[in-house]
Amino acid sequence: MSMTPQSSERFEISLNTSAGQITTAVDVPIGFVPVTSIVPLMRRLGEEAQALEVTRLSEQGLVPSCQKGCAACCRMLVPLSAPEAFSIRAWVHSRPAEQQSRIMARFAETKVRLLSSGIWQQLSELCETADQCRDEDLDGVNRKYYALRLACPFLEDEACTIYDERPAACRELLVTSPADRCDNLLSNPVDTIPAPLRMSTVLGLLWHELTGTSTRLIPLPLAMEWAENDVRTSEQVWKGPELFDQALDKVWRFLSQSFSGDRRVSGG
Repeated sequence: MSMTPQSSERFEISLNTSAGQITTAVDVPIGFVPVTSIVPLMRRLGEEAQALEVTRLSEQGLVPSCQKGCAACCRMLVPLSAPEAFSIRAWVHSRPAEQQSRIMARFAETKVRLLSSGIWQQLSELCETADQCRDEDLDGVNRKYYALRLACPFLEDEACTIYDERPAACRELLVTSPADRCDNLLSNPVDTIPAPLRMSTVLGLLWHELTGTSTRLIPLPLAMEWAENDVRTSEQVWKGPELFDQALDKVWRFLSQSFSGDRRVSGG
């Protein structure tokens, strides 16, 4: 996201996570902006927290085995927050017409497969629940979805076409076990790197508070349709610094569940 110094405010941030302390600075737009404007900033915080965990485990000899060209996890069900779904919709609509058509055709094909397998309705219900879903609560539908081995609609030639804008959940999934175990995640145990800060959860909490709506989780195959049906809500705006401050409050709420420490944010 590009912003001039005149239109942004710098926030110096210090966050204590289970993997260590993040100290960084981000430029936040000062005008009225939609929630999608802070999604890249929040993803960056999540990635910095993840990098600390990767460094910590690497010192113990545990390094990520994920490499470019490995798309095994692109057959898994990816959960999005509402702000991320709106961001993805905006990205798709910014693409050339031919690419948009290819992407939307893959979304349509995925929907047909999910309807015929009886999973689409289950996923739709997830979009409406006000409860924060735990991993164990989603295990059944995750397994059914993965058994279909459906490629992500953004996957082309086993490469992610939305890599720079990919969801937080995709960024947070790293494994240290041998890469060939990922060929069948239902049968093979894999060793994942814990995510100190799960940004899709944080953004879901933020959206819930901002709008009073129940949506907390949107499965990626439903994201485009869901976002198209709720465009008007996505066009709401808030003052950038206040929006970012509320987002950081949700970060601290998330971190407080697993780690307690000093926390400091100052703007200016």
